[in-house]
Parts: sequence; C-alpha cells; structure tokens
Amino acid sequence: MNSNEIDIHKELKKYFGFNQFKGLQEQVIKSILFDQNTFVIMPTGGGKSLCYQLPALIK
Repeated sequence: MNSNEIDIHKELKKYFGFNQFKGLQEQVIKSILFDQNTFVIMPTGGGKSLCYQLPALIK
C-alpha cells in the first residue's frame, strides 16, 4: 500500500466520524503508515489509541 495515496482525513471520518485530528495524531499516523518505528507519549485523553487503531484499519 502506498501511503502517499491514502487520504487519512477521509479514513478518519469513515472509521471514527471525526473531521480533524487532535494534537500530533496526524504526524504519528503518517509515520506509522510509512512503516517508521514510532513511539508516542501523550497525556491521558491525548488520542494515543487512535494513533494505532487508524493505521491498523487502513492497512
């Protein structure tokens, strides 16, 4: 799968019903989709789960 061809905003809306990402989510998700090792530290409620769930659903 070519990560350049994926509209992650469209996928966010499709799977979660959200119109925009929160904080660093977009950067983290792109990093994961480009198969880069990614370690994320965010506060509770910062949106970590979505950072890992959306790429899993897309792939």
